[in-house]
Amino acid sequence: MRKFHLKWLFILLLPARAPAAADTAGAPLELSLKRAIEIALAPDGNARVQIAREMIRQAQQRANQARATLLPNLDAYVSQQNQTRNLAAVGIRIETPIPGFRIPELVGPFNTFDARATATQTIFDFGAIRRYQASRVGIGAAGADNDATRDQVARQVAGFYFASLRAEARVQAAEANVKLAEELLQLAENQKTAGTGTGLEITRAQVQLANERQLLLVARNERRQANLQLLKAMGLPLEAPLLFSYQLSRVPVEEATPEKALAVALESRADLKAQRQREESARLSYSGVKMERLPSVVGFADYGTIGTSIHNTVPTRTYGLSVRVPVFDGGRRDARRAESGSLFEQEKIRTTDLKRQIDLELRLSLDSLRSAEEQVNVAEDGLKQSEDELARASRRYKAGLANSLEVTDAQTRLARARDNRIAALYLYNQARVELGQALGTIQQIVD
Repeated sequence: MRKFHLKWLFILLLPARAPAAADTAGAPLELSLKRAIEIALAPDGNARVQIAREMIRQAQQRANQARATLLPNLDAYVSQQNQTRNLAAVGIRIETPIPGFRIPELVGPFNTFDARATATQTIFDFGAIRRYQASRVGIGAAGADNDATRDQVARQVAGFYFASLRAEARVQAAEANVKLAEELLQLAENQKTAGTGTGLEITRAQVQLANERQLLLVARNERRQANLQLLKAMGLPLEAPLLFSYQLSRVPVEEATPEKALAVALESRADLKAQRQREESARLSYSGVKMERLPSVVGFADYGTIGTSIHNTVPTRTYGLSVRVPVFDGGRRDARRAESGSLFEQEKIRTTDLKRQIDLELRLSLDSLRSAEEQVNVAEDGLKQSEDELARASRRYKAGLANSLEVTDAQTRLARARDNRIAALYLYNQARVELGQALGTIQQIVD
């Protein structure tokens, strides 16, 4: 019976077994563009998102520091001292008319015990109020910077996602080219067996197959590199396997004039909102430095007990108001005011320049999107014609009306047409993402 209880006690004390990593390590992550961006923007995702979130906390603590100058400041202390004093050192000399009698210059030693609480409260200080207001605006700027960083990360992840789709499409195209080259090699061998072909045609088909296999190896290596870049941008382990939910395709985009797009961007761009907040913060800081010339009022008080020992004390107190009137500080305040005014002017210049940059980005994005759409149309037409050409060349070769050179040329043009279509679709999707970034609606476009 004792052995039975010991056995079950040992089992209960064992730590719970976690699921084996191998159970899920081989399961690929099914990834859509929306899912990829969600992973990157998660709290433990992309490093830039995590840093931007910490910047908000930093701005909040700066605001708390600025607010502290407007709140009561309470301190308490307890001291026990044993002192001696040289009265002559502070100018105290007492002469007596009694010959031979003199007041000693050294007083003490004596004990002093003091337990006291002190408090100060800013009652009127416009400069401190303005600094606190500027710090509160700084929190809004940090929040807008966080939104801008999230948009930039979404743009980056979308770019890597489409690069992975392009690499995947190139692998599929290379595999199709290899399969086609194998079929043409088999056709050349059949033609030679039937007496209508030559050994040169077989050699030509073998060379073409070797070239296509080489291109397939290059495409697979590019796919691995593209997937690693995407995993890094999402903040995932680099060994995680991926399975893409989509393929490169053309998603229609609503047409917009530059004027209409600019109006949307000026309302939606998070980086512009952050810049406007920084400009407002600089304005308030400049105003706060100017208001330091005004008088400030501070209340103070203390209460405690003092005596020769803890058992021999009496309570005492002090309270009152102090008015501080700035008169002259060697020009330091004027220099600070000029400096803060310059910083304010810099922020206004940055705001104006950012608006112009947004206008430029929008116009370039719209042009790139229109050009990419035309390239997709041309590439799709070229792919269809190349497929028709190869089909005709194959029929002529099988019928003995042409040699394998005509088929090989058609095969090469088909491979180039496939690459052109992949490149055009990639450029189109990149232009679509860049337009969303320029508009400030990148996260809505990728949904």
